[in-house]
Amino acid sequence: MKVKNAKELHVLITNVLTAAGADQRNAEDVAEHLVLANLSGVDSHGIWHLLGYVKAIQTGDIVPTAQAEIIRESANSALVSGNWSFGQPVAKYAMQVAIDKAKEHDIAIVGMVQKHHLGRLGHYVEMAAAEGMVSMVYAGGQGEISPATMPFGGSKPVLHTNPIAAGFPTGKPDHSVMFDFATTWTSGVKVNNAHRRDQKLPHGYIVDKQGKPTDDPNDFFDDGGHAPFGAHKGYAIMMMVEYMGRILCGANAFADDQRGGEILRNEGGTLITIRANLFQPTSDYTALADEMADRVRSVPPVESFAKVLMPGDPEAETRNQRRQEGIPIEDDIWETIIEAGKLVGVDVTSVAN
Repeated sequence: MKVKNAKELHVLITNVLTAAGADQRNAEDVAEHLVLANLSGVDSHGIWHLLGYVKAIQTGDIVPTAQAEIIRESANSALVSGNWSFGQPVAKYAMQVAIDKAKEHDIAIVGMVQKHHLGRLGHYVEMAAAEGMVSMVYAGGQGEISPATMPFGGSKPVLHTNPIAAGFPTGKPDHSVMFDFATTWTSGVKVNNAHRRDQKLPHGYIVDKQGKPTDDPNDFFDDGGHAPFGAHKGYAIMMMVEYMGRILCGANAFADDQRGGEILRNEGGTLITIRANLFQPTSDYTALADEMADRVRSVPPVESFAKVLMPGDPEAETRNQRRQEGIPIEDDIWETIIEAGKLVGVDVTSVAN
């Protein structure tokens, strides 16, 4: 186990990505995003992805100097093309467009196409909450070429992890109420890690090739797949994400056989922002938002829980802890960081020490 602070990880990632061909702006945005994911305890969407991004640059799936641009817009909507850049700077740009439009026109919706992996969706709803916005993010289309999730009651994959996020500002600018999760029981990263480490998964998080619940990640890679969380209810939310994230923004029309890779070639994303003070003064909204959160947190916990948490509390608490104590990194994950550096001639160990 390694322990690194946020600053040295930011420098390390920036150096590796610029050596791989990224411009400084994109490298900084990706580094900020990955490190914040680890700080927030969402390690599955943090620095683990660095090696994959370097390889995607080398195969041409990511254009590391490309910048996002608006290709169609109205007063309170826009369609943004990332021109096959990293997903993080594209989504950051698109969310700022949505925020600016909602500030002027109360509500805005922005679609995203032609971009790589978006990373932790919670990053973007937290960004919106910091500017007084309620927001939602939908990401669909990852299963168009290589589906990995069985529909409820099905024995053949047709969808993917289809993540969704929403955020709500509170009286604490750095602590929004937010949720961010895949609509499968677990992420693909966690399945990959369990497979590599020869570990079991919670039973039913994945299914075998007959669609039967299993705990063995080997079954996933033997024509199995993810299972929607919450049975038919989670499956319905998954379908909503697919319609909102891919179909609504017409992502298929922007697919490119030379870019994005099989999972991300057809991915689309949709952002919605709403002024939190749309129907009442900010002070009234904040008072209601904070009262609701405090009421939930004050509920006595059951025996196996230390306390009742609001959505967003685990991330905020982990950020505070890891900013003080450092970010723990499993040895096998650290090896992938070293490998990413070697691919582009960067000695990671010297940068990080």
